[in-house]
Amino acid sequence: MGARCSKFSFCWFHTHLKPCVLESPDQENGGKSEKELCRRFGEFKLEELKAATNGFSSENIVSEHGEKAPNVVYKGKLENGSWIAIKRFNKFAWPDSRQFLEEAREVGSLRSERLANLIGYCYQGEERLLVAEFMPHQTLAKHLFHWETQPMKWAMRLRVALYLAQALDYCTSKGRGLYHDLNAYRILFDQDGNPRLSCFGLMKNSRDGKSYSTNLAFTPPEYLRTGRVTAESVVYSFGTLLLDLLSGKHIPPSHALDLIRGKNFLMLMDSALEGHFSKDDGTELVRLASRCLQYEARERPNAKSLVASLISLQKQTEVPSHVLMGLKNEESELSSTKQLPLTPFGEACLRMDLTAIHEILEKTGYKDDEGIANELSFQLWTSQMQETLNLKKHGDTAFRAKDFLTAINCYTQFIDGGTMVSPTVYARRCLSYLMNEKGNEALADAMQAQAVSPEWPTALYLQAACLFTLGMETDAQQTLRDATNMQPKTNKNN
Repeated sequence: MGARCSKFSFCWFHTHLKPCVLESPDQENGGKSEKELCRRFGEFKLEELKAATNGFSSENIVSEHGEKAPNVVYKGKLENGSWIAIKRFNKFAWPDSRQFLEEAREVGSLRSERLANLIGYCYQGEERLLVAEFMPHQTLAKHLFHWETQPMKWAMRLRVALYLAQALDYCTSKGRGLYHDLNAYRILFDQDGNPRLSCFGLMKNSRDGKSYSTNLAFTPPEYLRTGRVTAESVVYSFGTLLLDLLSGKHIPPSHALDLIRGKNFLMLMDSALEGHFSKDDGTELVRLASRCLQYEARERPNAKSLVASLISLQKQTEVPSHVLMGLKNEESELSSTKQLPLTPFGEACLRMDLTAIHEILEKTGYKDDEGIANELSFQLWTSQMQETLNLKKHGDTAFRAKDFLTAINCYTQFIDGGTMVSPTVYARRCLSYLMNEKGNEALADAMQAQAVSPEWPTALYLQAACLFTLGMETDAQQTLRDATNMQPKTNKNN
């Protein structure tokens, strides 16, 4: 079971973070854990996916459209217990394997808490498969149209709208503004009950935006005229989703707009919401939907302005999504247990006190670093090794003086030299990146430090600090607990 890719990235399953080892494109990544998988975006073997889905059994199909759909989505369970979602295309969908791989890699480079992220692909013979994070709590369509115990609360509907707008804004900022057939089946709920946009809709079969499939009653007007999808078309589809959230039904936009123009918008509202929302909030959401559904594409708002409009409407922001949804959540049970006492390092990460973290790293030095601790205890045989150590020492001097840009430069040259591997150097460069507001680069270094030294809590503490910086609160809290749990074991060994 292996993965190949061209660059470093990362993923999360069930809010646990595990290290990914940086390798060349042709090497296999063996970074697996017993319960979770963290692999860079890369290739899965067909046999691996067959085993995960019990031979692509119909019992494992999770696609709302059933077994006869041309592109079927399965759930699968890997050997280590991790759940994944697998989309299997029919053999005519991607005749050009190079285009399939290029598209998959572009979508696989995206990483957001608002997406059900793509983590891999498989193409063998006529098989074309995509692998994504598995979302255990089904689709928006299920919770909005086919609910069994309780209708979706108003506050949760507003949250879905905001998170979806944020997902579209993120994709647009990364050059992936087109999303094909945006609908309530494309929005999934993760283990915390948070809505996420399926990454599968970001894949397209043609570069010119012609690939589209939907009920014609809900299709953007320009698609009917030109046969092309644009970023503005996606906003139109977002407007139809706002109608879904308002009504709890799938209402054709033309009918909804007639009601809005006739000032009968209350007829749009889900009767289950009666008494649970203010007229002003309802009016504002209807107004936003009507803007998205403008016939002329240029008159529709963009994703960024949608986010700005929806933020001010949010309700019960302190209530977790799984509570609003009435879902059981393992994370909430875990967080409700007695909190472990944090070390000074843990406290500094929780507060995001980078100055305190710097003081701790400076005080600790290299005493936990087997790769460097005895650097002066052996004879240096080559001038190259001496040069490498000098780079580290220059980096240490800059790090001590809080000249973090110079520290990054020196540590990078030391790492690229490849003469020796030092988790402490990765840790110090990580903090230097944080000091320069480069959260993703910092997180990559913290994970690399853990890959080099798996039982080193400092690496986990720094991962937590990076995740807090990136706004990934749930992952950060879990990682902080992992680091705290590791600390007594480390102290005992010392």
